[in-house]
Amino acid sequence: MEALLIPITVFLLAGFVGFELITKVPPTLHTPLMSGANAISGITIVGAIIAAGTSNGTAATVLGFVAVVFATINVVGGFLVTDRMLEMFKRDDR
Repeated sequence: MEALLIPITVFLLAGFVGFELITKVPPTLHTPLMSGANAISGITIVGAIIAAGTSNGTAATVLGFVAVVFATINVVGGFLVTDRMLEMFKRDDR
C-alpha cells in the first residue's frame, strides 16, 4: 500500500495543478495550446500503436488498441475545435 501512496499523491497533485492551469488560460491562447495538445496526442498515438503491436499478451494488445482509439478521438476532436475557433477569426465577405 505504501508503494502506491507516492504515485497516487503525485497523480492527484498533477490533476489539481493541471486544472488550475487550464482554467487560467485566456481565450486568445486557447487555439495555440490546442494545436500543441494535438501534437502531443499524435505522439500518444504512436506510443499506443507500439504498445498495441508488441506481443506482451492479450491484455497489453487490448489496452494498446483502446489507447489508440481514445488518442485518435482526442486528436480529431482537437483539430475540429481548433478549426472551428479559427473560423471565428475569418472575415465574412458577404
